[in-house]
Amino acid sequence: MAAKGKTYDAHTVGRRKSSVARVYLSDTGKGSVTINNRDIKDYFPKATDRYVVNQPLNLLKIAEKYDLKINVRGGGTTGQAGAIRLGVARAILKLDPTVRGELKQAGFLTRDPRKVERKKPGRPGARKRFQFSKR
Repeated sequence: MAAKGKTYDAHTVGRRKSSVARVYLSDTGKGSVTINNRDIKDYFPKATDRYVVNQPLNLLKIAEKYDLKINVRGGGTTGQAGAIRLGVARAILKLDPTVRGELKQAGFLTRDPRKVERKKPGRPGARKRFQFSKR
C-alpha cells in the first residue's frame, strides 16, 4: 500500500528515459503533490520540472481537485518529471475516461521512447569520431 491509512482512487506507472514513477491519485484532496515524501517545490527546484509535472492537471483545470503521492526512481530530473507527467495523465484517465481526447491531443498519453544511445567500441561516444588526420 502507498501510505498508512489513506486510500487512493488510482494507481499508475509512468516511464521516461531510465526513470520510473508510481503515481497514487486521490480525488478527496486539495491539490497537494508529494514526491518521494517531499513537497514538489523541495524535490524539483526548477520551475520547468514543476510545470511538466502539473501539465495534465493544468490542461484540464483540475489542479486543486486531486492529491498526488508519487514515488520516482532512476534517471535525472528531466526524465523523472516526464515519467511523472505520463503517470499523472494515466491516473486521471483511469478516473475520468471522457478526457482521453484532450490528453491524447496534448501528447500526454504517449510514452517517449527516446533513450541514451550506447557508446560504440573504438569511438569516444555513441556517434562522435576522433579527429581525422590525413598525414
